[in-house]
Amino acid sequence: MPQPQTRSPEPGGQVDWWASAPASPPVAPPLSAPPASLEPLTPPAPQAGVGPGLSDDASTEVYRSVQNSLAFQRIRHSYRSFVFPVSGVFLAWYLLYVAAQAAAPGLMRTPVAGPVNVAWLLGLLQFATTFLLTWLYARNARTQRDRAALSLRWDTQDQLR
Repeated sequence: MPQPQTRSPEPGGQVDWWASAPASPPVAPPLSAPPASLEPLTPPAPQAGVGPGLSDDASTEVYRSVQNSLAFQRIRHSYRSFVFPVSGVFLAWYLLYVAAQAAAPGLMRTPVAGPVNVAWLLGLLQFATTFLLTWLYARNARTQRDRAALSLRWDTQDQLR
């Protein structure tokens, strides 16, 4: 593949960007294959219903019973009751910012402090809002859902053994 020219042309001269590439340095010969003891081992593919644990049908039933459980429904409700309203508010805030840029450019050019105008201020507030919502989501997950989800996970793992 041709390489671009790396030095500047003379004043008034032209650059041939598609000139042939310089000769590549010699390549070292490949090493011999590693000894058999260093080759990665690949585990055998799992077979349905064989080995420790439950068969595929039984594990499917366990997961379906967990999905239908009251504890799982509470976790999902807690997640959705936080994420959907917050996502809607943030989307509305973002669209308001975009609409203001398009509909009121004079307002957006209004100086606030020095070279910072309303558009810059609202744009920076978009970033601040993103960080705030990320922190709120992590806090909500930690206080509302993590313990319940971990407990449900351990119960499910016990049923699968």
